[in-house]
Amino acid sequence: MMKTKTLNQVLTYSILIIIAILAIFPLLWLFTTAFKSPSEDLFTFQLIPEKPTLENFQLLWQNNPVGRYLLNSTIVAFITVVINLFFCALAAYPLARLDFKGKDLIFALIVSSIIIPFQIVMIPLFIITVKLGLRNTYLGVILPNLATAFGIFLLRQAFAEVPKELEEAGRLDGCSELGLWWNIMIPAIRPSLITLAIFVFIGSWSDFLWPLIVLDPGSDSMTLPVFLSTIADPRSIDWRQAAAGSVISIVPVSVLFVFVQQYIIPTNIGSGVKG
Repeated sequence: MMKTKTLNQVLTYSILIIIAILAIFPLLWLFTTAFKSPSEDLFTFQLIPEKPTLENFQLLWQNNPVGRYLLNSTIVAFITVVINLFFCALAAYPLARLDFKGKDLIFALIVSSIIIPFQIVMIPLFIITVKLGLRNTYLGVILPNLATAFGIFLLRQAFAEVPKELEEAGRLDGCSELGLWWNIMIPAIRPSLITLAIFVFIGSWSDFLWPLIVLDPGSDSMTLPVFLSTIADPRSIDWRQAAAGSVISIVPVSVLFVFVQQYIIPTNIGSGVKG
């Protein structure tokens, strides 16, 4: 029995290690390519380049306004997170804590919208963006992510788990419905809010299709993923600079995750209530 259990563990860990290697390998190749010198073969994988250099990053930064595109992506992602959290929390609260006619139907319609591909609503969204004069603007890029069905679903489930006693205590203290939402419910679901913020930030930071449609090449509002697509011309692509740009786009999200991952855990709901 022990031998069988040990064999199963070895087999399981071996499969997991293989999957991890397959997942990490392209990322390692990307980093290796970004630091390779012009004299090195790009298509020979080496974990550490023979002559590591920052020349690719320097050339990319000197020849393009990368700082501007980084700033654009940061502004778009930050504003998207703030607006998305506000609207999703505002929509999720009544669906979780209030009783009104048609609540379940509304929630079912919101959740069912998750299965609708973005490509179906892309053209109507583009027409709305043009009619509102939002092309080549931050707000035009943010428009589709003002609120998301996933965010409403996640926060609705979080609100539903808040103990009834906290709500009753707030009402006894004279909180209005909006005050109850802001002073008691929002602090109580902080881990869920942080989790949603991370998902929204990563999604907005790496979004490519919609910014490509709503932003013209060379626009002052162009985000980093759209810029990277402009240097990835198959006829004249510099793979080293393309890899360097991809590394630059990965770093902010990785740093963010390292700093906030400790907050993505369940906490004592009562401890988050403001006095």
